[in-house]
Amino acid sequence: MKRAWHQPDYRFLGAVTLLLVFGIVVLSSASSVTALQKFGDSYFFVKRQLLYGVLPGVIAFYLFAKIDYRMLKKLSFVIFVGMILLLCLVFVPGIGSSLSTAANSWIVIGNYSFQPSEFAKLGMIIFLSAYISQLGHKLTDMKEGFFITLGFGLMPIVLIMLQPDLGTMSILFGVLFAMLFFGEARFSHLSFLALTGVLAFLVMIWIAPYRVARFTTFLHPELDPLNQGYHINQAFLAIGSGGMFGLGLGHSRQKFAYLPEVHADSIYAVMAEELGFIVSMAFLMLLLYIAWRGLTIAKHAPDGFGTLLVSGIVAWFLIQSFLNIGAMIGLLPLTGVPLPFVSHGGTALMVALAAVGIVVNVSKQTT
Repeated sequence: MKRAWHQPDYRFLGAVTLLLVFGIVVLSSASSVTALQKFGDSYFFVKRQLLYGVLPGVIAFYLFAKIDYRMLKKLSFVIFVGMILLLCLVFVPGIGSSLSTAANSWIVIGNYSFQPSEFAKLGMIIFLSAYISQLGHKLTDMKEGFFITLGFGLMPIVLIMLQPDLGTMSILFGVLFAMLFFGEARFSHLSFLALTGVLAFLVMIWIAPYRVARFTTFLHPELDPLNQGYHINQAFLAIGSGGMFGLGLGHSRQKFAYLPEVHADSIYAVMAEELGFIVSMAFLMLLLYIAWRGLTIAKHAPDGFGTLLVSGIVAWFLIQSFLNIGAMIGLLPLTGVPLPFVSHGGTALMVALAAVGIVVNVSKQTT
């Protein structure tokens, strides 16, 4: 039966647009000093964000908003295989690269580089949405449903763990858990998965000395303020300096080579320093509003695939935002997770806007 199309959810679209514009403004201020020092151009990171993130992202948004989202269900297995192949390519000498990071998570082709793990976030959501919606109530069966679905979900997670990229791995594990939850897996199965995930996380920390040091710093950031605790203590200083109303846009002191990664992982701390507690809380409220509108769209989606697809995308945005902000305010260990729509990263922004296009597409067919 042909479904009727109608106007998209403009409230969701407007909120995401506001977030995107706000993110560009914050990035412009936060990255200016680092960009000038490293590249001689205060707007270097903003220009790259516009050229490699916003421009292709808007094109991807338009395409995914136009093409019926049900086409993704037919292509879900192809998307999954392509995602796995890209994740494997990072281990190929001459193609995979670390680009001065701890994880070997980049593919470099000539002058162009991108992170396959960013595609994996959306790719896994598309595949699991298709697979779980096809399983139906079989997901409640441990052997025939839950374990097989879990196996598919763990494949990209294991490949990212081998890079190793603990931050992205945590995001994908959270998305996998959310997809199984929205697919109505048994509570006992989800509890088993959560316990296993916590144990695996602790084992990964235990076997790597630098992770042990990072986790110890998370528990006691005051013990080593000039070495392991330097990053988080500078973030605390930035956020605390902002007070209620902030120092003013462009007036951060911590971005002057004190706080590391101000254009990426630490951008929320700079935002809080310049714009203060009130704007920082308003930013969180905007994220929650986007999530609420997204889940409303998911609730009224015309089929199970659409419901899972939108729910998974909302879960992805919320989980990644929580991991980033939680690390900056000391609730979670530092894992190097960027803030969606705000941190510098062309691939990440392009894929995120493609995901927004999918949500808008579903919203045009809600019942």
